Amino acid sequence: MRALWLTLAITPLRHLLGWPWLVRYRRQLGLFAFFYASCHLLSYAVFDMDLDVAEMAHDLVKRPFIWVGFSAWLLMVPLALTSFNAAIRRLGSQNWQRLHRLVYAIALMALLHFFWMRAAKHNFNEVAVYGLILLLLFGWRVRHR
Repeated sequence: MRALWLTLAITPLRHLLGWPWLVRYRRQLGLFAFFYASCHLLSYAVFDMDLDVAEMAHDLVKRPFIWVGFSAWLLMVPLALTSFNAAIRRLGSQNWQRLHRLVYAIALMALLHFFWMRAAKHNFNEVAVYGLILLLLFGWRVRHR
């Protein structure tokens, strides 16, 4: 989530600090967020589930936070696959931008995944911090539209 939040923070920081060069790092941070989420999913599949597909399917149904996290990762796949200049040209700028607005849904799903995971332990402090940061990032975008 940190890489995803940093990716979402690039535009507000660019405007607030007057650093237009920050935009160069947005794609890299977004791809790193996808890479990290993929490693997270892979470690769950390998270390928690021993690559048992039936057990993973059962876990998806039994634990909604896993379903939400997996769904967020699935939504990240097309963003990662279209994060290259050739994909932007092929899709067209407006279609590419529409597709990449999925990042907002992904961020909300990641926060919900984290919230539900922490709910079992009644530990919401870190979730509240991430939620507040996301609220500020979304609020900035709404204000500047």
